[in-house]
Amino acid sequence: MRYHHIRNATAVIEIGSEAILIDPMLGEPGTIEAFTKDRFPAIRNPLVELPAKAYDLLKKVTHVLITHQHADHLDEAGVNFLKDNQLPITCSRLDAEDLKSKGLNVARELDYNSTQAFLGGTIKGTPAQHGYGEVAKYMGNVMGFYIQLPNEPSLYLASDTILTDEVAEILVNNAPEISVIPCGSAQLDAYEPILMTVEDIMRFTNLNFGVTICNHLEALNHCPTKRNNLKEKFKEQKLSNKVWIPEDGESKTFKTT
Repeated sequence: MRYHHIRNATAVIEIGSEAILIDPMLGEPGTIEAFTKDRFPAIRNPLVELPAKAYDLLKKVTHVLITHQHADHLDEAGVNFLKDNQLPITCSRLDAEDLKSKGLNVARELDYNSTQAFLGGTIKGTPAQHGYGEVAKYMGNVMGFYIQLPNEPSLYLASDTILTDEVAEILVNNAPEISVIPCGSAQLDAYEPILMTVEDIMRFTNLNFGVTICNHLEALNHCPTKRNNLKEKFKEQKLSNKVWIPEDGESKTFKTT
């Protein structure tokens, strides 16, 4: 399994002849409105370009996973790419009809905690809570994915979530070899953070049996946590050997243990 981090939550995972695109935010910098205008500088998103290698990787894509429909996970350019190429999509049943209405090819709809066949293995929809406290009610439905494929490391894509009991249970009960979590500690102008705080990122990594991949960093105006600060915190907590904080465009190969 080769994991290519593209930008924010967008990634391509190559497994043999398959290439799985995750949450395509493919637009130019500034094509999405600022997510916060008072708490942090009101800069339009995304803040950074797509890395050059992204364009070659997109030509390889055979399947798509969409965790939810916020613009930083599926923007207009992402919708157009999926529509033009009619790539088969796996998503939450709660998003399926809306995605179909956009002309997208929804091939697989998942309920929370349900498992279906996927690329010779299985994929399970996992619960996610997009924020602490009251704000989670307004953030809409989000789904993570737990993927098990033959002769590949098990993969938990947590999506936009905080550290809940359900998330912790996935780590304890399934011991995924790779977990991908949002680490930007995003906040809107009101309410509590909508992603894990740094403290909960440390707790997650302590609980996690395998490698933690940190995404959702330095691409959006409402994500204050920086890669270097996170690296220092992991070092302080003696967790550096359990994490990978990729730069945009960086790739890494993982093998099952």
